[in-house]
Amino acid sequence: MTKTTVGLLRHGQTDWNIDFRLQGITDIPLNETGLAQARIAAEVINAEDWDFIASSPLSRAKETAEIVAQQLGISEVSIEPLLLERSFGDAEGMTHEEWKRDFPDGLPPGGESLDVLRARAELLLDRLLTVYRGTRVLTVSHGALIRKLVRMVSGGELPLEGQRFGNTSLSVIVHDENGWRIESFEPRSLADLSK
Repeated sequence: MTKTTVGLLRHGQTDWNIDFRLQGITDIPLNETGLAQARIAAEVINAEDWDFIASSPLSRAKETAEIVAQQLGISEVSIEPLLLERSFGDAEGMTHEEWKRDFPDGLPPGGESLDVLRARAELLLDRLLTVYRGTRVLTVSHGALIRKLVRMVSGGELPLEGQRFGNTSLSVIVHDENGWRIESFEPRSLADLSK
């Protein structure tokens, strides 16, 4: 059976990342550090490993994807709406502590529940197989969605409790005759690993 490889690259840093604010679907741009992280990631990622790049429509992911694509010589970044971050509804803009305090069940009004996020992640995996079967696609997305994808594909083993996905971290999942599996798990930023 054909092997399909999917890279899960988190976008570069934004000002809200610094303060641990929930961004969700609020379109917060990359800051100077985030732009630098994207450039470093673009230098570290091997162009021979990827055929396509797909991105969330949010600017922080799209700009990261465009910087990487240019360095890798990939002419087009495809926008995939299913790569969008989890919506945190009324909690967007709150710090992580404020969110946990004000919404102890984790679900603010207008937010996307973990069950809905899981269903969307399953749709995303199916779509990636439909569009990119037998190829290698680097996706640029967001922490909560990447966490959900890794948790699903690893059968709940990863990420470990308390592990956060750094900005421009890259993990890789593959699909073959045995279904989905983790090929590499790396929650640390490519910019940090390259030092």
